[in-house]
Amino acid sequence: MARRPLHRQLFSELRASIAGGTLRGGARLPSTRDFAQQRGVSRKTAEEAYAQLEAEGYVERRVGSGTYVCELPLPAKRNARLEGRRTLSARGRTSGKSMACVEPLEIRAFAAGLPALDHFPIATWQRLVSSHARRLDTSALVYGDPAGDPALREAVAAYLGGARGVHCDASQIVIVSSSQEALHLLAHLLIDPGDAAWLEEPGYYGARAALTSAGARIVPVAVDDDGLDVAAGVALAPHARVAYVTPSNHYPLGASMSLDRRLELLAWARRSDAWIIEDDYDGEFRYDGRPLTAIQGLDPAGRVIYVGTFTKSLYPSLRLGYAVLPQDLVASFVAARTQVDGHPPPFLQRVTADFITHGHFDAHLKRMRALYRERRDVAVRLLSRHVELGPANAGFRVVAFTRGDDRDLAARGARAGLDLPTLSRLYIGKPRHGLVLGYMGLTPHALAQSVKALAKLV
Repeated sequence: MARRPLHRQLFSELRASIAGGTLRGGARLPSTRDFAQQRGVSRKTAEEAYAQLEAEGYVERRVGSGTYVCELPLPAKRNARLEGRRTLSARGRTSGKSMACVEPLEIRAFAAGLPALDHFPIATWQRLVSSHARRLDTSALVYGDPAGDPALREAVAAYLGGARGVHCDASQIVIVSSSQEALHLLAHLLIDPGDAAWLEEPGYYGARAALTSAGARIVPVAVDDDGLDVAAGVALAPHARVAYVTPSNHYPLGASMSLDRRLELLAWARRSDAWIIEDDYDGEFRYDGRPLTAIQGLDPAGRVIYVGTFTKSLYPSLRLGYAVLPQDLVASFVAARTQVDGHPPPFLQRVTADFITHGHFDAHLKRMRALYRERRDVAVRLLSRHVELGPANAGFRVVAFTRGDDRDLAARGARAGLDLPTLSRLYIGKPRHGLVLGYMGLTPHALAQSVKALAKLV
C-alpha cells in the first residue's frame, strides 16, 4: 500500500492528540518554523499539516499571535466497553440473531456452495468480455435499467421457456444480484408482520432468514418423498400468505415434488389468495431424466414467483440472478430493488446475454451435467459404504444421515480439514441429524480421499 504523504501523517498525529485530549482547547501550537525544525521536515510540509487542521476546524490561526487549539465538544476516548443504550430495531435484532447466509470462499471437502470453476470456459468468457470492452463508450457508464439489461432479460426469458417450461416474456423478468436478494425483496413486498409463511421442513436457511426479517410467522411444513405435504400445510395454516418451495430438487433432502402435489399447491394458493415462491436454485442439473417443468409453467392464475440464479451454473462472483414475476408485481418489485442497490452492473449483464444467445450457456450446461453426474456417481458409491444416503437425482449435494449429533461430527470434521454442513440446523422443530455433503467441486480422486477422512469420523 502506498505510504501517506508526510503532511497527512503529521496532520493525523496532531488531530489524534487534540481528539484524545493531549492537546487541550486553547493550547498554543509551535510556529510552523519551530514545528518543522522539531520534526526535521520542510516548513512547507508543516504549513500543509496546519492548514488541514484549520480547514477541518481543529485549530484557529490568529494573525500576529499564533495557532491555537479550538475549544471542541470532543467525544470521550474510545473504549472497548461501550456504555449506554445502543438499540436496534425489532427487525434488526431479529436479523442479528439469525444465522448469516455465508457461502464458502474456497473449495473444500464437502462444501456445497462452489461449482467446478476449473471447468468454466474462461477463454470464451474472456473473448466476450474483450469484445464488449472494445465497444465501451459513455452510454455504458450511466445508470442501468433497474429491472436489468433488456438483452439479458430477453435471453433469460427464451432460455427459461425452452429449458424449464416457464411461461413469461422479458417484461416479467427482473435481474437481481442473487436469488437471496430476490427472496429478501419478495418477503418485504408480500409479508406483513405476523403473516404466516409456509417453509419446507427441513428447509433453506436463506429463505427462513428473509421471511423472518420481514416479520413472518414461520410455519414449518413437512417434506416427504413427494415434496412439500400440502395437506399438512393447510392443516397448520390454511390462510398463510406465502409458501416457499424448492420443488425440482428439495433443499436439502433431494425429493422432487410430484405433479399431484404441485397441482394441489396451486389450488390452495388460488383459494387462499396466497403466493408461491418457487426457488429453482439448481434446476439445470438433473442427472436422471430431463429437468422437471417449473410449477410456474402450470400456473394460469399468476400466483407463482419463480426465482433462479447464475451462481451455480456460471460462477458465484458474477452476482446475477433473476425473478420471474406476475405482470402486476413487476413495478412494485422494481421499485423495491431500487431502494436496495439501484440496478445490476450493465457490463457483465451484456456479456452474460451474449454467452446465452450465442449458445455457449447450453453447451456449458451440457458439459457440466456430464461432469457432475460422474462426480455424483462416485460420491454415492463411496459414501454409501459408510452412511445412509438420501436421494441424489439432481443438484450438487447429497444428505448423509447420522446416528449421533451432527454438530459434534461437524466440529470433529473441521479439525480434520472437512467442511461438514449439518442437517439439523435446517430444521425448526425436532431435527433429524445428518450431513449435507457437496461433491460438485471435488475430483474423483479428491472425493475418494475425502470419503476416507469422513469414514474415520463416522
